[in-house]
Amino acid sequence: MIIRLATENDFPGFLGLAAQVEDWFGPMVEEPGFHRAVKEHIGASAALVAAAPSGPDLLGGLLFGGSAPTHHVHWLVVSGEARGQGVGQALMAEAERRFGPGPATIEVITFGADHPGAVTSGARDFYLRLGFTPGEAAEPGPEGGSRQVFRRVMAP
Repeated sequence: MIIRLATENDFPGFLGLAAQVEDWFGPMVEEPGFHRAVKEHIGASAALVAAAPSGPDLLGGLLFGGSAPTHHVHWLVVSGEARGQGVGQALMAEAERRFGPGPATIEVITFGADHPGAVTSGARDFYLRLGFTPGEAAEPGPEGGSRQVFRRVMAP
């Protein structure tokens, strides 16, 4: 797997990843706001992708933002076929390398404990394994489900 900055050519791959998770996160593929966010992150060199050494499909994508003292994971998705293979962890490690170092905090909003996606997506467990700590409740997601802030301190 190759972790690299996303380019404009990766835009269709982001839409492909989004299509796989719309059941959890709500509509994205046809949403102009999502298109705009992906293109803005790509233009700002704040979007990373995990690409297979061969083949056009992306294994994962990450939209990162903010600056010290607080960075934000705006969007992180790993393709269904690549989940559990270290893709998300590799994307996060590269984001920290590129956008760190600390001291800083990384924040992400993920599913609340009572959201069906909390179990089926594995997102909460993923962030806990990376050392994130659950924080306060966040605004509900576009589908109406609960959300929660998770934080982790980046060491210098």
